[in-house]
Amino acid sequence: MFDAAGSTPPTHGLSIELERAALFELRTAWERSNAEYFKSSLRWPILEIAELESQLGRWIGEHRTLQIARGLILGQGWGVVVEVLKHEMAHQFVDEVLGLRDETAHGLAFRLVCEERGIDPRAAGLPYAKATAEEEHRLLERVAKLLALAESPNIHEAQAAMSAAQRLMLKYNLETLIRAPRRAYAFRHLGEPTGRVDESRRFLASILGDFFFVEVIWVTVWRVREKKRGKVLEICGTPENLELCAYVHSFLIHTSERLWREYKRNNGVSGNRSRRVFVAGVMAGFRDKLLSERKQSSEQGLVWAGDSELSAYLRRRHPHMRYMRHQGNRRNEAWTHGRAAGRKIVLHRGVNEGPSGGRKLLGGRKK
Repeated sequence: MFDAAGSTPPTHGLSIELERAALFELRTAWERSNAEYFKSSLRWPILEIAELESQLGRWIGEHRTLQIARGLILGQGWGVVVEVLKHEMAHQFVDEVLGLRDETAHGLAFRLVCEERGIDPRAAGLPYAKATAEEEHRLLERVAKLLALAESPNIHEAQAAMSAAQRLMLKYNLETLIRAPRRAYAFRHLGEPTGRVDESRRFLASILGDFFFVEVIWVTVWRVREKKRGKVLEICGTPENLELCAYVHSFLIHTSERLWREYKRNNGVSGNRSRRVFVAGVMAGFRDKLLSERKQSSEQGLVWAGDSELSAYLRRRHPHMRYMRHQGNRRNEAWTHGRAAGRKIVLHRGVNEGPSGGRKLLGGRKK
């Protein structure tokens, strides 16, 4: 018996209908993962949603049963559920395909199976690691202090502080890539799953992927309570870069919504008909600003050419990626005003928790 240990969150219960639908999605995820990660070498197990008080999931070899905690289904996002499922499938692979039963549950063979497939090998089964190393902690503290300075009412001082924070992260990533080319990578899902990914969210994803040292991909998840599929943004990178990106994601969503409210108030706009277009313009404007910052950094000899190991990690996690083109919104007056507002955004430390569920990573709002 192997398990992903952890504290399953409390749940208000699953109706028979919702549990049946979730179990069907688990079967779909198992089948897809078997094909993508294990070359269809696994035999169908008995899949169960079970009451597990201290475990997120477990593989019971003698009964050929793979269990997922009922509390996990409602208490965490579907990305966590699928990661725990893959974790238990790795146990099934070691047990039934490799036939190794004399190793410890999370022994060398299990860890290698996970590493080769981009599966989280930790017993906790959670989909990301926090930056806890002393050097990484110091880095985030320095970034936090610079972003605190970016709250200055003097626009020039604020811009200088934001630029300094960006250069610090750029220099850190360039130096660590040279010093330790095989870094530890993890992943995180940002925001709430949505049925439709609008242009502003696509702009935001490209901002994170192009300027904040992570790889991004939109993944399909199951929305348990709505009984529908949706899309959620996944970012892959080092723990410290994931921490920063989660903050930036929350900050930009919070800020773009505030700018929309200000635009409505200042221009006598009623309703939210142009909201999506305006917010997409905000994201495009902020991207313009970052492109200008990148040009200045390159003039100083600081050029980020990407991380090939991180790209390989993404491909291991998602071996069958598809690239899709999307048509943008109409470019009207709301877009123009939004883009102009986005170009004035100064990233700073001031959001405790945004609407996307971002955590308080870089300090709270000043009193």
